[in-house]
Amino acid sequence: MPIQQTLQTPHVPVSLWTDDVDDASRQQLRNIASLPFVHHHVAAMPDVHLGIGATIGSVIATHQAIVPAAVGVDIGCGMVAARLSIDAGKLDEKRLQRVFDQISRDVPVGRAQHDDDAVLSDAAQPFASGLRAILDKHPQVQKGMGKFSKWVNQLGTLGGGNHFIEVCLDESQQVWVMLHSGSRGIGNALASYFIELARRDMERQQIHLPDRDLAYFREGSAMFDDYVEAVHWAQAYAYANREAMLGLVLAGLARHLPPFVVTGEVVNCHHNYVARENHYGADVWVTRKGAIRAGAGEMGIIPGSMGARSYVVRGRGEPASFCSSAHGAGRRMSRNAAARSFSEADLRKQTAGVICRKDKGVIDEIPGAYKDIDTVMENQRDLTDIVHTLKQVICVKG
Repeated sequence: MPIQQTLQTPHVPVSLWTDDVDDASRQQLRNIASLPFVHHHVAAMPDVHLGIGATIGSVIATHQAIVPAAVGVDIGCGMVAARLSIDAGKLDEKRLQRVFDQISRDVPVGRAQHDDDAVLSDAAQPFASGLRAILDKHPQVQKGMGKFSKWVNQLGTLGGGNHFIEVCLDESQQVWVMLHSGSRGIGNALASYFIELARRDMERQQIHLPDRDLAYFREGSAMFDDYVEAVHWAQAYAYANREAMLGLVLAGLARHLPPFVVTGEVVNCHHNYVARENHYGADVWVTRKGAIRAGAGEMGIIPGSMGARSYVVRGRGEPASFCSSAHGAGRRMSRNAAARSFSEADLRKQTAGVICRKDKGVIDEIPGAYKDIDTVMENQRDLTDIVHTLKQVICVKG
C-alpha cells in the first residue's frame, strides 16, 4: 500500500511517501521547509535521499523565489523512451552485441563529445541566439565552460555518472529504447555560476540560512530574471539533447536489426527542473529535484538501476505530491561506499543477462547501491499507474 507520513516543522510540514529516510535527509528536508517562501508543504518522493542543498526526490513549491542549487547542476536532466515495432524474436546475442558496440561508437559518453560540430548543427541552431543573449549579460559563464565552450558538440552526448542508454523489452516482449541524460557541461556551467551568485547575494544581504546551498533569488530582481532565462534555456537544451541521442541510437539499431518504426508517442520528461504552476490556489515556482511531473494522464518514466526493471507510467494528478512522483530507484549508498562494498563478481551477478560494462569503473552504479525500484513503485501507487514494465537487455553507461 502507499506510504504517506508527515514530518512536522516550524514553517510548513513535509509529506513523505516512504519510511526509508536517513537522519541526514530528514534534516535536509527540515532545512528546506524552514525557508519563508515555501508554499503549503514540501513533498518527498519514495526515492528520496541526500543531495546538495535540497534533498533528491523532493518537490518544492515557492512563492516569488527560486533556489538554484535545488534545481541542481544538471538542469533538465531526465528520461526519454520509445517503443519499437519489433519484438524479442528479432534479437539474438550476436545482434545485441553489435548494437551495443554501435551505440558505444555513435554516442560519446563521459566527458567525450562529438569531434565535428556539424554532426548536429541543425538541431543546435535554435539555441544559439538564446545562449548568446545569456553570455552577453554574464560573460563569466564562458570561463566556467572550459572544454564545453563547444556546446554544439555536446548535443547528442550522454555524460557520465548514472546516465545511461538502454535497449529494453516490455511485458509483451516489444523492444524499447530508453535513455537518461541532461544539459551536459553547458548546463553545469550555467548552474554553477548562478548558484555562486545566489550565495554571494545572501552574504551581501546578511541573510543567514541553515545551509548555504539554499541560497535563493527573489522574484523581481535582475538575477532572478536572468536565472529563469538561463534555466529555461538549459531545460530546452536537455530535452533536445535526449531527442538527438534517441535519433543516433535508433539509427544505430537500424544498421543491425530488421526494419522497424517507432510506435506510439515518444515519452520525454525532465526530473531536475523548475516550472511555473498553480497549486493549492496559488501560482508558484515548482522545483522538482529528482521527481517527475505526474499530472492526471501525463506520461512519465521511472527507471530502476542497470540490472532492474523500469516503468513507463501515467500520472494520477495527486495534489498532495504537487502532481509529482519518484524519478527512479534512488541511491541507498554513496558511490564511494558502493565501490568499497561490492566487487566485479557482484556486478556480474547483479547484471546477469544484460550486455553492459562489468568492470570496476561502473561498480558505483551496481544495482545493490540503489533502493528497490518495486518498493518505490508500491509506495507511490496513489501517484502513478504503471503502463509498461521494461527490462534491459543492453545498457551503455556514461
